[in-house]
Amino acid sequence: MTRSFDGRSVADDVIERIVDLATRAPSAGKTQGWHLIVLTGQAVARFWAISLPTADRARFRWKRLLDAPVIAIPLADPGAYLDRYSEPDKAATGLGSGESAWPTPYWTVDASMSMMTLLLAAEAEGLGALLFGIFRDEPAIRVAFGIPDSLQILGAIALGWPAMGDAAAQAGRSATRHRRSAAEVIHRGHW
Repeated sequence: MTRSFDGRSVADDVIERIVDLATRAPSAGKTQGWHLIVLTGQAVARFWAISLPTADRARFRWKRLLDAPVIAIPLADPGAYLDRYSEPDKAATGLGSGESAWPTPYWTVDASMSMMTLLLAAEAEGLGALLFGIFRDEPAIRVAFGIPDSLQILGAIALGWPAMGDAAAQAGRSATRHRRSAAEVIHRGHW
């Protein structure tokens, strides 16, 4: 995850290539119920003004994160799944009846897989990327960028060219945590 960007813009065709790859991620019923708001220019400044007001920036550790020329806001669309699973080939599942019919919210799962694919595609293009949560003022973000209440905001992705040799590019505090081994994750045959 890149936390320090050099501020150079990212060409639209690069963004389109990585989003095109993200559309190829698995999708239940090929619903593809996710959207991506791509912010550039003044829209990026407006995003930061809401999510990290100027008064809070002095104590913000990752100052060059704000130099990312692109902020993408991934959105999951539960309604798309209800519509898709109401179609004749999926209606027998009963999943079109409402969000509570889904034991696992595949709109979140599928959008998350698309986000991971987008992150990997960005890396393949030589871009830096950082997925982060929108923990402050989500309602204001919704209003500022016209995001309907029916869509689930999954966070934000900063995209851009990484700043090379920048001390601020060092790993976050969580990077020193123990990475679980396969043996710690696998449960063979039962829990």
